[in-house]
Amino acid sequence: MTYEQSTSPWRLGGLSGTELGRRVWSGINEDEVLDRAAALSYYIVFALFPGLLFLCSLLGFLPIQGLQQTFMNYLGRVLPGESHALVQKTLQEVLHGSNASLLSVGAVVALWTASSGMAAVIGALNVAYHIHDPRPWWKRRLTAIVLTFGFSILLLAGLVLMVFGPKLGDAAANRWGLQSAFHVVWNVVNVALPVCFVLAAIALVYYFAPATKQGWHWVTPGSVVAAVLWLIVSFALRLYVTSFANYNATYGSLGGAILLLLWLYLTGVVLLLGAEINSEIETAAAQRGNESAKPAGEHRAAA
Repeated sequence: MTYEQSTSPWRLGGLSGTELGRRVWSGINEDEVLDRAAALSYYIVFALFPGLLFLCSLLGFLPIQGLQQTFMNYLGRVLPGESHALVQKTLQEVLHGSNASLLSVGAVVALWTASSGMAAVIGALNVAYHIHDPRPWWKRRLTAIVLTFGFSILLLAGLVLMVFGPKLGDAAANRWGLQSAFHVVWNVVNVALPVCFVLAAIALVYYFAPATKQGWHWVTPGSVVAAVLWLIVSFALRLYVTSFANYNATYGSLGGAILLLLWLYLTGVVLLLGAEINSEIETAAAQRGNESAKPAGEHRAAA
C-alpha cells in the first residue's frame, strides 16, 4: 500500500514516534551534529555582536522610547547572567560610541558581517539534509543576508508585540466597548503571536537555508522541537549557573565569555536537531510515495 499523498509534516512521513526518534539519533551520529554545532558556535560568536548591532539599529529607527533596553531585558531572561552582562556592556559601548549617521552605515556593515553566521548555518543544514550545495558563493551569501534580515524583522515584530500588545488590547477594548472576556482572549493571543513569530523565523531558515526541495510550512515538527528545546536549555543553563556554578569564581573575567560560547553551542545543537527531524520526515515521506517530498540528497535546480 502506497503512503497517503499528504504534504503535512505532522504525519511524520508515516513513521511512528519511536522510529522517527531512532532515525534522528542515527542521523545525529552520522552527520556529527555535536561536532558541527561546535564549529557553528565558533562562526556565530563572530557574527553575534554585528547581528545584535544590526537589530539594535533597526530598533533605533522606531519612534519608541526604551525599546533597545527592553530587548536587552528579554535577552537577559535566556542568557546566563555573566554572559548577559558581557553582551550588554559590549553592545552599549558600541552604540554609545557611534553617532546616528555612523550607526546607519554600520547597520549595513553589521548585516553583512552577521550574515557570515547565517552562512555557517546554511552549510550545517546542508549536511543535515545530505546535500552538496550547487549554488554559487554569491547566491549562498545573498541567501544568508536575506535570511539574516528576515530573521531580524520577525524577532523585531515579536518584540514590539510583546511590549505594546497589552496597550493595543486596552485601546481596542476602550474604543469598541468590549467586555472583560476580550482581555482574557487578547492576553492569550498576545503571548501566542510572538511565539508564532519565532517559529516562523526558524521555519524561514529551515526552508531557504538548505539547497533542497521541500514544501513550505509555517510550523514543522523540527521548528517546534528546536524552539521548545532552546527555551528549556537556555533556562536550564541559567538555573544551573545561578544555583550550582560560579563561572566568574572559576574563570574570572572569562566566565561570561565561556558561558556565552556554551550557550551558543547548545543553540547550535538544538537548531541542527530540528533540521535532522525535518530531514528524516521528508526522506521517509518520499520513500513512502509522497511525490511532494524530496528523497535524501535531492537539491534545488540551479537558477
